[in-house]
Amino acid sequence: MSEIRRITPEDFDQWEALLQLILRSFRYMDGMIDPPSSARRLTLQSLKEKAASEIGFVATTEGELSACIFCRPEPPDVLYIGKLAVLPEMQGRGLGRQLLATAEDVAVTSGANSLRLEARIELADNHATFARWGFVKSAERSHPGYDRVTFIEMVKPLAGPLAVAS
Repeated sequence: MSEIRRITPEDFDQWEALLQLILRSFRYMDGMIDPPSSARRLTLQSLKEKAASEIGFVATTEGELSACIFCRPEPPDVLYIGKLAVLPEMQGRGLGRQLLATAEDVAVTSGANSLRLEARIELADNHATFARWGFVKSAERSHPGYDRVTFIEMVKPLAGPLAVAS
């Protein structure tokens, strides 16, 4: 059984382990996506800053970090989901879904009516997973300097007639 807890710079002491978790989880994208993942630019300092400016959660399994998620409120009523990462050997155990459910709770509590995330265009398996979790494609976008679509935006309504049960 995994435990999920919120992290803040003041009460978290496993920064190196968290950084390695994210880097290992995103490693499979190397050479597959262009531009490279922003995870590659993370440092211990920028990760601490991310935790201070966003809402972060980690999952621990048998006392070891196994997954994380970062969330950020966006006006007017959206919660952005970023850096959802699960160690490769822990995938398929429902950790990502548990963290997403935690983010949904944060969204509802804060008055947000939807979740939003971005997924690289090349990662069709991720698109399918997010679709199973109730997300729908809402836009195609490009990173600065690119003349082709590099990522899609997906949203998950949390209330109202368009909401999808998870």
